[in-house]
Amino acid sequence: MKFEIISFQTKQITNMKEFYTQKLNLELMIDEQDRFSVKVGDTELIFKETAAANNPIYHFAINIPHNKMNEAKAWIKKLIDLNIVDGEDEVFFESWNANAIYFTDPAGNIVEFIARHNLNNRIEAPFHSNHLLNISEVGVIASEVIPFAKKMNGLGLGNWRNGNEGLTPIGDEEGLFIIVKNERRWYFSDQLAAFYPVEATIRNFGKICFHRLDDFIFEPFS
Repeated sequence: MKFEIISFQTKQITNMKEFYTQKLNLELMIDEQDRFSVKVGDTELIFKETAAANNPIYHFAINIPHNKMNEAKAWIKKLIDLNIVDGEDEVFFESWNANAIYFTDPAGNIVEFIARHNLNNRIEAPFHSNHLLNISEVGVIASEVIPFAKKMNGLGLGNWRNGNEGLTPIGDEEGLFIIVKNERRWYFSDQLAAFYPVEATIRNFGKICFHRLDDFIFEPFS
């Protein structure tokens, strides 16, 4: 599953645009007063300004070449502090065969770089922001994870790993919806998961709009 477009909301449109285009040096694709987008490998990442009272906070992960975690870590640490838990700034997920690091953007979103060693995406060039491959995880909040995951399964999207009521991943290593329980603490963060609208366009499949808690609208490609 490939995410072609991911759209989030933000109350800090100016700071976010500066961060993603100037600090992370990502290519600016849309530049409008109330929204902007950047190129994250094969995915277009859109931030739309919102007037909502609460500050939206999301979690998303970006695939990097599986042999470039050390270089990617050194690169990002020159730009921003990594999130640290129990004195560690990196984790190896044995069951997922992947290394990951986390940082927080100006809006408070928890951003993850993940090197998935099952994927054949090795590169030899020195790591740069151009080597961010795609957005591969998007957090989606549900009040009851398993029933919501089954509702998404009904679209033809299967679970990637056996899930539970705390977290269930749907899709594959190229693109996963991480369904998490409302108010569950995000990994490598002090933030509690809360629902905010998300739109995801999936290659050769369709668009899913998570417009309110425990509900979504699916627009299949004809």
